[in-house]
Amino acid sequence: MPPAQSPAPTAAPAPPTPRTGSSAAPGPGPVGVRPFRFTAAMPGLDRPAARWRDEIRRIEDLGFDSVSVSDHLTGGWAMDPLVAMTVAAEATSRLRVLGMVFCNDFRHPVLLHKALANLDVFSGGRVEIGLGAGWLRADHDAAGLPFDPPAVRVDRLAESIEILLRLFGDEPVDFTGRHYRITGLLGLPAPAQRPRPPLLVGGGSRRILELAGRCADIVGINPRLAPDVDPLAALAEMSPERFARKVAWARDAATAAGRDPAGLEFQTRMFDVRVRHRGVEHRASSSHARGVDPATLAASPSVLHGSVDECVDKLLALRDRYGVSYLHLGGNLDAAAPIVARLAGR
Repeated sequence: MPPAQSPAPTAAPAPPTPRTGSSAAPGPGPVGVRPFRFTAAMPGLDRPAARWRDEIRRIEDLGFDSVSVSDHLTGGWAMDPLVAMTVAAEATSRLRVLGMVFCNDFRHPVLLHKALANLDVFSGGRVEIGLGAGWLRADHDAAGLPFDPPAVRVDRLAESIEILLRLFGDEPVDFTGRHYRITGLLGLPAPAQRPRPPLLVGGGSRRILELAGRCADIVGINPRLAPDVDPLAALAEMSPERFARKVAWARDAATAAGRDPAGLEFQTRMFDVRVRHRGVEHRASSSHARGVDPATLAASPSVLHGSVDECVDKLLALRDRYGVSYLHLGGNLDAAAPIVARLAGR
């Protein structure tokens, strides 16, 4: 990468104007309340490709708004997110496709822009972009990539976001920063969504969430992730008080950047889901919820336990209190489906 020069300040983008039609990401509802949206994780590549496509179609048929894929190199992770998003979009007609999230250090922002702009065109405007600084050192070590301190990775992410957003504009991009240099590059093709696909930036630290408030359209509220984080500590970070603080960091940063915080969409994941439906309890649990005492689980905004009615009431309260309307309910479709049927678009 080129040597250091002071990077240009990151500009706050205009909010995207999604395409009309069934694949469009809904905008704010009355009084700033956004309709619920739900994303489901893509199935793994431990099944035949035809079955994989069938399961993606089932996600669409169940009423989910998007299907999402993460970005790792180790731990048995097989999928390339760009390829998986492309195949999922081709297999469906309405479902949006979300990289949640691309690790910034794995791809140059110019190349990521090119791939995502093409996919937005070919999918008819169904791309959502998630971008993060990366947190799993094993991925970097295995690929021989430097795992820089968090401050450096977040600085690099901020530059990458600025480049990506400017490439979705109509003018050639010149950029000189500490980590990237771009000269007279026009971002092509123009995306189907104008001015661009929505950008999700999420994390658990104040610095990442303030960056999201300044630059993103969708703010992901998460615990701070690392392989050595104790599960109890991760869920404790998602207590009602800390969850509210994370939301406030993003909103305050948006206001300071001259953006309307009411324009932000907030997204989060449920780390422990136990839904009783028709006499059966369906579960979806993350490693971050294992071994955590019941009282901590019950209090967390990132935990969903109870009957379908009770879970619906909790999510309505979550939206009322924190503004969170874009939800990942874990990996068990049987647990999520009755809730999606009740709340999607509401």
